[in-house]
Amino acid sequence: MSEHLWNIGIILILAGFFVTFIAAILLFFTAFKEGKVKGGGAIIIGPFPIIFGTDKESVKILLLLSIILVALLLVFIAFSNLVHG
Repeated sequence: MSEHLWNIGIILILAGFFVTFIAAILLFFTAFKEGKVKGGGAIIIGPFPIIFGTDKESVKILLLLSIILVALLLVFIAFSNLVHG
């Protein structure tokens, strides 16, 4: 069981790097065409998100995604405690 979780974790980490790489490439080409870039980022430390962005719309989207991610994290922790006692 722990080997499967290890494999899933590695796959998710690699998928995160891949998605970040693709997003950076798409952002570069969009900025190159239009000349205007909007974006932001979120750093999640425990259940607390630190959100920054260049405009209000980016910050709102990141806030919503951070809330969803923290909720999934809490569900995962609760499920993990139920399974492992």
